[in-house]
Amino acid sequence: MNTGAGDRPVLEVDGLSVDFTVRKRQVRILSDVGFSIGRGETLGIIGESGCGKSMTALSLMGMVPSPPGRISAGRILLNGEDLCAASESRMRAIRGRNISMIFQEPMTSLNPVYTVGNQIAETIRRHKGLSGADALAEAVDLLRLVHIPAPDKRVSAYPHELSGGMRQRVMIAMALACEPDVLIADEPTTALDVTVQAQIFDLLREIQDARGTAIVLITHDFGAVSEMADRVIVMYAGHKIEEGSLDEVSDDARHPYTQGLLRCMPEIRARARERRQPLPEIPGVVPDLLKGLTGCPFASRCPSAMDRCRELPPSFALAPQRAVKCWLADASAAPGEQPA
Repeated sequence: MNTGAGDRPVLEVDGLSVDFTVRKRQVRILSDVGFSIGRGETLGIIGESGCGKSMTALSLMGMVPSPPGRISAGRILLNGEDLCAASESRMRAIRGRNISMIFQEPMTSLNPVYTVGNQIAETIRRHKGLSGADALAEAVDLLRLVHIPAPDKRVSAYPHELSGGMRQRVMIAMALACEPDVLIADEPTTALDVTVQAQIFDLLREIQDARGTAIVLITHDFGAVSEMADRVIVMYAGHKIEEGSLDEVSDDARHPYTQGLLRCMPEIRARARERRQPLPEIPGVVPDLLKGLTGCPFASRCPSAMDRCRELPPSFALAPQRAVKCWLADASAAPGEQPA
């Protein structure tokens, strides 16, 4: 893993907010999300279902469904260019060439009636202007790059003729076709067995080392983050609630939600089974965004909730690229204040 330290960020997100119109009301799905990532760096974005991870990825790709959604505030700077201000034609030129995405489920992302070679070649023709034969030859090279055996034969295969691991490798090949600066991997190992998961992560690291690609890894699994990420962002109910290096977040989590996620890691669960104790869990449920939120979104589930949690905390900077959105991180908190 590379840190990208000292380089100008290839991707900068500042104050990103996304609203959806639901039943004639504006519902905020993402709230003031910000981060940056350097060339050759891997940023992990983690949280449970509905926390805003995938919506963040769609925002970066300019793929927020509109209507009913829209980016209501913020900037997304890719190599200094604000994607929020880009026209749709400009985004079509950027998407796939400068920033690409590996989608969560290959069987729904790959077209079942076209060969995998034709689907990879289509991206190459669109962005590089190569002829059909040259684009197909490059597709074979990409299949070889992602370690698909007999790529000259597999290029003529249809998605249903490939295993789940091979389909995911095809998705990676498509995303890498134009050597993008930023690669977004949205749950890239979902539904794959642990051996294939390890192979996919090894492949992503190998490509990153060779090309200096910045990777944004979207996942609900802290184990996946531990495998790949240099830095970690934890999201909850559309908010970025904690950010830091992998070691900072893993060894010194400051937000109660992050602490709860870490207690639910597989090795912790395994030890709990050995002691025949209840499995650790975070009590309660994610708040319903349709009802609107006031105060800290985690307050209703938090064992350390205080009266002041009725107000939304700011993001407290603890160090460069280390922040926590929790009143417990406020050094000026009243010393006598007790959990509610």
